[in-house]
Amino acid sequence: MTVRAYRQILRRKSRQIRVGNVLVGGDAPISVQTMTNTPTTDVKATVEQIQAAERVGADIVRVSCPDRDSALALKDIVRQVKVPIVADIHFHYKRAIEAAESGAACLRINPGNIGSAERVREVVKAAKDHGCSMRIGVNAGSLEQDLLEKYGEPCPEAMVESALNHAKILEDNDFREFKISVKASDAFLAVAAYQGLAEACDYPLHIGITEAGGLRAGTVKSSIGLGMLLWSGIGDTLRVSLSADPAEEVLVGYDILKSLGLRRRGVTVISCPSCARQNFNVIKTVELLEQKLAHITTPLTLSVIGCVVNGPGEARETDIGLTGGGNNTHQVYLSGVTDHRLKDQDIVQHLVGLVERKAAEIEAAKAASEAAAEAAEAETTRETTRDVAPAAE
Repeated sequence: MTVRAYRQILRRKSRQIRVGNVLVGGDAPISVQTMTNTPTTDVKATVEQIQAAERVGADIVRVSCPDRDSALALKDIVRQVKVPIVADIHFHYKRAIEAAESGAACLRINPGNIGSAERVREVVKAAKDHGCSMRIGVNAGSLEQDLLEKYGEPCPEAMVESALNHAKILEDNDFREFKISVKASDAFLAVAAYQGLAEACDYPLHIGITEAGGLRAGTVKSSIGLGMLLWSGIGDTLRVSLSADPAEEVLVGYDILKSLGLRRRGVTVISCPSCARQNFNVIKTVELLEQKLAHITTPLTLSVIGCVVNGPGEARETDIGLTGGGNNTHQVYLSGVTDHRLKDQDIVQHLVGLVERKAAEIEAAKAASEAAAEAAEAETTRETTRDVAPAAE
């Protein structure tokens, strides 16, 4: 799809850090995170939950470490998962050190809340020694008392000041491998705080509307808040905080990014809400298609429209399209061009087959392109080596 001016999002320029093997900030893709809700000491349950999140595309997973046993359990957890693990630490500096030693890729911590300057130095040393980055996590619900007294209530200015105070502590310890979040359950407050922070520093920002609610209401609130930020170019990594299965957070996060054209994973279905003009059961068809296409990770588009009012136009813009027609016979489009007709009873399985074949074609072309690029790079290296080789005596 051509990027037109009205579709273009200019991302804020931030420095780049590393969370394990995932780059955050700079020109890296916006990463999607979630958090486990199992007891961390239950290694089996926690690993299973992380692996379920991996299957739907999680880039990073956060795990709470409220006690020593939880921090030490990370050793067994990290060995069994692929995504980098962020250790969620509150107040106790030893938990941060233990988590770093146990293989955490990142420490979620507020330096001002873990005690003396010496303790902060110990945490920073552990992070440096074990290649950990950090996330400063400011939350409107737990602002420092002096800031509440200064401002009278949680407000954007107080949250930004809190974040910058914590950042200075790390900067004073010559540590800059960190990202920052300023979350609130109030979308207005969170958005304003992130906007202020984005202007005040160049650190990568982890964005989210905290404690957003259940699956439906939380998705709506998060989409509004995160959508406003992402549309204005703010955000380097995100979490959708839902009272729901962590995998749902990942799915919603990707849907938000896909809606803004910032990142694509899997099949994007464009479908009508249906009406009396529909020539097949659109709602049921889309429901089945989403279930049966969940395993596809290749980015492509599928339009499913019940009648000819908008169907042909939508199909012209998608990889595969279906438009409802009369006599239980419908039109299938491939790459925007009319291709063949389809009867009612064949719709779901037929479209699944088309999508799977298209995904295979895209992956094969991608693999061939990458192989050609590697071959060209190898040839360039050989030519350079020949050019600089010393002449024979």
